[in-house]
Amino acid sequence: MTVLAAIPSPTQGVWELGPFPLRGYALCIIAGIVVACWLGERRWVARGGAPGDVLDIAVWAVPFGIVGGRIYHVLTTPEPYFGEGGDPVRALAIWEGGLGIWGAIALGGVGAWIGCRRRGIPLPAWADALAPGIVLAQAVGRLGNWFNNELYGKATDLPWGLTIYRWDSSAGQAITGANGQPEVLGTFHPTFLYELLWNVGVALLVIWADRRFQLSHGRAFALYVAAYCAGRVWIEALRIDTAEQFFGVRLNVFTSIVVGLAAVVYLWLQRGRPREVITRGKDRAESAGKDAGEREDADDAPAG
Repeated sequence: MTVLAAIPSPTQGVWELGPFPLRGYALCIIAGIVVACWLGERRWVARGGAPGDVLDIAVWAVPFGIVGGRIYHVLTTPEPYFGEGGDPVRALAIWEGGLGIWGAIALGGVGAWIGCRRRGIPLPAWADALAPGIVLAQAVGRLGNWFNNELYGKATDLPWGLTIYRWDSSAGQAITGANGQPEVLGTFHPTFLYELLWNVGVALLVIWADRRFQLSHGRAFALYVAAYCAGRVWIEALRIDTAEQFFGVRLNVFTSIVVGLAAVVYLWLQRGRPREVITRGKDRAESAGKDAGEREDADDAPAG
């Protein structure tokens, strides 16, 4: 098969707008956050939550999640930063790509807990509402890996093989040869696309199961985690990028198995629990109506 028969990759992931670099990876992350907040808001309000709750809590969850995702990535892929010839300062260069989902979920969960606690919202119910949006955000975010020509799988000659260029991550573009053309590294499994499609399927599964079984107390979130982990195991096994190993297994594979099994256990332990009753939206509407009525009474009162 020829390179032209493969799925193309961008030769540039950064565009300079005057003094400001516009990065494809960052745009995908931002777009994913917007999708998660939009869908999460709709689902939370449908559950009885108040409009605006999701964005209020996201102010805490998103920054915590980005920091956690970067920490996990650096810890599980330390060679580019602390290995031979590595640059420790690049560990801070989040715009070059590299966010680990498990770190993002763990520390993002801490931020969400803080936000929920400040507003008296049960975290498990909020997480259930956000679960499909989170995994859709992951799907959108995977397009950032495509822009960066990264996280591809083993070499392949399948029709959907992905063209990958030799990449200058600091410049955000393909390396060009003496002829001025971008240098092709080869064609590989598009693991970013496999995970994107899997994540969309997981989102649809969680939405369907939540409607069908009225999942509660964090079970929709646990279903998302379990289903995502099932896909991550086989997708991760295709990847050839450098990663830490645990007992000869890529750390992300091991983590996916452990976390996925924990999610299944949680689903089983929480079975049969009734769905939480959320009345924040109703309570806020009634409070607003009462306040409006009091103002009208004050306006109608005769002057003393």
